[in-house]
Parts: sequence; C-alpha cells; structure tokens
Amino acid sequence: MLKLKKIDEKNIWKKLKKIMAVAAAGIGGCMLLAASPASDALPDDIDFWSDYPADVLAEAIADRMTDEELYSQILMFGWAGAEPGELLNSWVSERGLGSVKVFGWNTDNTTLVAKSISSLQKKAQNRRFKIPLFVATDQEGGWIRHVKGDTSITPGNLAIGASGYSFDAYYSGYYICREIAALGINMNFAPTVDLYTDKNSTIIGTRSFSEDPVEAGILGASFAAGSLAAGVIPTAKHFPGHGDTENDSHVFLPSIKVDFDTFEKRELVPFKYLIKAGVPAIMSGHLSYPKIRANGEPASLSEFFLTELLRKRLGYRGLIITDDMMMNGDTLYAGSLSNAFRMAIEAGNDIVISSTTAQLNEALWSNNLRLMQGNGAFRAQVKQAARHVIEAKLNYFRSSVTAPLYPDVNKIDEAIPDREGQSFFLEQSCRSITAYKAGSLPYKPENSGRVLLCGSEPSFFSEGRKRYQDAGEFKFSYAMGPNETQWSIENLPPLASSYDTIIFCVADERSAKVAESLRPLQNRGKKIVVLSIMSPVESWNITWADTILMGYSYSPYSLEALIAACAGEFVPQGVLPITKD
Repeated sequence: MLKLKKIDEKNIWKKLKKIMAVAAAGIGGCMLLAASPASDALPDDIDFWSDYPADVLAEAIADRMTDEELYSQILMFGWAGAEPGELLNSWVSERGLGSVKVFGWNTDNTTLVAKSISSLQKKAQNRRFKIPLFVATDQEGGWIRHVKGDTSITPGNLAIGASGYSFDAYYSGYYICREIAALGINMNFAPTVDLYTDKNSTIIGTRSFSEDPVEAGILGASFAAGSLAAGVIPTAKHFPGHGDTENDSHVFLPSIKVDFDTFEKRELVPFKYLIKAGVPAIMSGHLSYPKIRANGEPASLSEFFLTELLRKRLGYRGLIITDDMMMNGDTLYAGSLSNAFRMAIEAGNDIVISSTTAQLNEALWSNNLRLMQGNGAFRAQVKQAARHVIEAKLNYFRSSVTAPLYPDVNKIDEAIPDREGQSFFLEQSCRSITAYKAGSLPYKPENSGRVLLCGSEPSFFSEGRKRYQDAGEFKFSYAMGPNETQWSIENLPPLASSYDTIIFCVADERSAKVAESLRPLQNRGKKIVVLSIMSPVESWNITWADTILMGYSYSPYSLEALIAACAGEFVPQGVLPITKD
C-alpha cells in the first residue's frame, strides 16, 4: 500500500532563483566580454588552473593557442563501443579535443563509463594548458536515457507537466544529474522545452513538459536549477523549438510553417524563461522555419536565429551547442559535413557535436583549419567560441558543486541508483497520474472479481500481482510488429472473456488496436481499464473503456503508481498537460 507525503512548494522558487542566479553570474553569465589587456601581463607558464580571473585567464589561453588547439576546443565527439578507442584518445592527447559525448550505445557498464571518463580527463590534463573536458550526455528522464546500467528510469517531462509542480521538475533534474555526476559527466543535454504542439509527434511527444509555453518555461527553469544543484550543466533544447512537427531531424530537415508572431508567442516563450533564469547552455536544433527565413536554412546553421535572435534580441550570454551534426537535418542543407561544421561556427555555435569520432584528417578538420589560416574573420569566430568554452569551463570547475574530474569507481554502486531519488520518483509518478475517465475507479482487489493483466513491462505484472494476487496475464512486446499485433487481436478476446476486470497497457498505436479488440467485452459487462504508459494521444479515443488512467511513462515508478491508483491506494490528481484537438 502506497503512502504519499504531502509536499510544500513554498520555498522551492526561492531555492530555484538562488541557484540560477549563481549560474547567471558564473557559468552562464560570462560570455561575450570585451578583450582584457590584463591578459597580456600573465606569465608564460599559465595553464587552466592558474589563479587569475576567469575572463582574463580564458583570453590569455586563447591568445596563446595554435589554430589546431582553438578549433579542437570547440569540437565534441562521441565514440562507439564500450570504451573510447585509439582514435578518440588521439584527438584528446594530440589535438586537445575540448569535449566528449557519452551516447547510449556505450553505457550499460557504468563503472566502465566512469573509468573511460577518468582516463580521458587525465589525457587532457597532460596537455600544456591542462584544460579539462566537458563530458556530456542526454539524460532527459523518461524514455531518453543515454546512460543506462542501473540509472533511474524516471517518469519524464510530460509526467512532470501533469503534476504541475516546479518541485517535481527541480528534483527530477537534481536526482537525474546526481547519478550522472557520480560518473564524471558534467553536462546534460536537458531540459527539453519543446512544446507538445503537434500531437502526432513521436520524436518529441512525452519529452515535452506541456503544450503550454509558460508551463514549459517554468518547469524547464526548475529542472535546470536542480541540475546545477547536483553539479551538472543543463542545456535547454532544441532551440528555437521542435514541437510543431512530427518529422525527425535525424532523417531530414523538419519544416515548421509558422509566422514570426506565432513563433514569438509560442516557441520562444520557454527559452525566454530559461534565458531570464540564467541557463548556461542552449542546444540549436536542425529545424527550418521557412516563413521566418525564406531560404529554409536550419536554425543550427543560421546566423539570424543564433546571433541576431538568440544573442542580440533575446540577450542570451551562455554557450550555444549544436545538435548532432551527423543528422540529415543539417548535412542535406549544407551539402557536406565539412560545410555544415563551417556554417555552424559562422552562425554562432560555440560547440559543434559529432556523434562519431572524426578521422584525424577528415575534411571537417582539414578544410576548416585551412579556412582559419586564410580567413581572418573565420579564425576570429573560432577563437571567440574557444574563449567562450574555456571561460565557461573555468567558471564551472571553480564553482562549489561540480562533477568529479576523476570519478571514484568504488562509490558508483552507492550513487546509482540514487536511493533518495527512488523514493522521490515514485511519489512524483503518483502526483502525475491522471484520471482521464474515472469510470468505476477504484478497482479494489476484493470486489474486482477475476483480473487479467495485459501489457509488456515486467514491473507492471509484478506490481499487479501484489494487488491482484490471482490475476491472469497476457504478455506482448512493447513495440509489437504487425504479425504480433494481429495475433494478439485474435487471441486476447477469447481469453479475456473469462475475466471480470481487464487492465490493459497502451503504449502506441498498435497496442491501442489490440485494446480496441476488447470493446465487445465492455458491452457484455466486463470492466476494461486502460493504462496509458506513453503519449496520452494513443488512449484518449478509447472512450468506450470503463476507465482510462494516464501515466505518461513505462517507468517502473509510473507503472507502480498506475496499479496503485487502480487498486484505490490514492486518488489521482494529475491534470492532462495537453488538449485534445
């Protein structure tokens, strides 16, 4: 039986504002400063750890860097496999690569992740300026969880939007980032503040806090503050907004056909909240707004969107970081990866990301290095970006709460999963559960008759059996193919006809079709309970069901909360964060 604590949000905004104010004065507030003559007076043997003001030291280091060092400092590469290969190690040791990215294909063994990060940081410290690496990942919460292993599978942003508490956003950011900080990861590409505008979107979907711009801005700022409190740099994404398209920029360039007035009152609003709060980093998206820029250029490669709009009009002073440049959304427009990197720098990005490690003499390196040597304006842009990155690193690594440069692998099991976080995420899930259609809720075990549990997730069945001890089970894959879908449609109704209450998990369009096969049983007096475990869109048309509960996630915490709500252990109070068109 779940027992929920009462929460008091009275002081959360005070804490949020204090933390974000520190960011604004430190990591996020140090950009675009005029050159300081004081840097000329620094001794020849300075390095990153020399005791001088951050702006002066960053300028002095940038002034003394070679073209190769300047360009390397603004690059971020990922690696394939369980640990970094010889190529990435060479980029760090020989070229002075500025940042690395931890992707989801090399994170099952968190101890190995921590060892890899520590090894790369040591290589960075062996270079002459001893500039540490930014180590980033995508740990948004919900279904975007690049660091796997035993890290928490959390309810995610749309569940936070359903509870509506900035408290939930703050502590989600805090506990998520406390786990990855233990591995030495110091930058997180979250929060996602794209709006859930296009209800057919599967690329954003439950990654969004809400369709409401103000709500997304408040919750995004709260998440960012929690991240900073855990010692990790948050990154708001995907500027200027990925929510009004169902297309995926990994495949081709999405085109969002809104005018500037709509764009300013909708897409830009969450970013305005984050900028005002002092968010230290923003990710530029491979997104086209043809009614705003007739040439259809992606925002990630657009001087208008990044320099004119984000820097000048919105007054943003933090780091601008591209989305992965290995996506078709930018390269198809630029014509080549080398051109895309050049355009990204000219547009105003400070860090350019490639999910794979480039070869040492790829065109993206040799062409742009040659351009630096022959084009003073381009070199100045690279140097300015490198200086931004170094100064942001100085302010971060001198702050009071940071991820360790060399994580302690002996303490990882104590830190992951976060024990406090486990309790919090369960309670957060309970606050998010939404009774879209209450029907005969609750279904107490003693008066629900024979119960059939239908779903894919092990925790759904284990939590279901705790409440309904003699329940039957019908299992299917989380992402069913067409054959399994048809088989389930044919075989579930005959089995379910011998039960009184059928509790069915809907995750996508195909599982919704299987749920639809139960409709005749509802007409025969059976109680059909639908648990929506991802986007509410797939469930809100199943209005014939007796009860529909929205959980927004397949997280074990969300599934336990959904089952507990069914069994009457608490009354769902969540509010649907999107509207039915």
